[in-house]
Amino acid sequence: MILGEENGSSVLAMIKTILLQILLCQLLLWCNVLGIAGTNEIPDPTSVVKKTIDEVIEIVTDKELRTSENHSRRRILLEETISAYFSFTEMAKRSLASHWKNRSEEEHQEFVRLFQSLLSKTYAGKIEDYSGEEVQYLKERRKDPYAEVQTKILSPKTEIFLDYRLLQKNNRWLVYDVVVNGVSLVKNYRSQFARIIHRSSYEELVTTLREKSNEITAP
Repeated sequence: MILGEENGSSVLAMIKTILLQILLCQLLLWCNVLGIAGTNEIPDPTSVVKKTIDEVIEIVTDKELRTSENHSRRRILLEETISAYFSFTEMAKRSLASHWKNRSEEEHQEFVRLFQSLLSKTYAGKIEDYSGEEVQYLKERRKDPYAEVQTKILSPKTEIFLDYRLLQKNNRWLVYDVVVNGVSLVKNYRSQFARIIHRSSYEELVTTLREKSNEITAP
């Protein structure tokens, strides 16, 4: 009698396991049909760059935002869009180079904040001059966790080559450098920052960044 009860329990457990497996298979099948399984896929670097540029162009071509009374609002939207797709921490760290490791965590945070303020305002100011130039996406080079998306800006008078360098971090592709006609933005800032530190001090560099940011902010 006891043996019969054990066999019955084993059979019942086996049936439950089989039913559970069938249920899980059906759930996975429905997820694939509905497209749920692909929602965690990371967009490719070119898609990230294109999305960034499309959002920026949408802002600068919005007729309502182009009015003088909405200038501040447009600038804020541009800065927010840029900040969402750029890793200013990585850019600041690379721009400061070897001097980064000698600073405290508090100094890191202050430097990134000032660097982000300066760069996003400068970049937003350049973008506001957009007047319908065509953006061509030329090529993508990728070696995880890094990638480079090469683009070309075409206007009736000139063409500009812009290469976006990205880093994959926390399942996201973020821009950490922009190369304009072969000149790296990060390397350019690195040279400027190194000269200021060598000529004066790190504190002087921070003061300079703060002053430059305020100059751009001023009407």
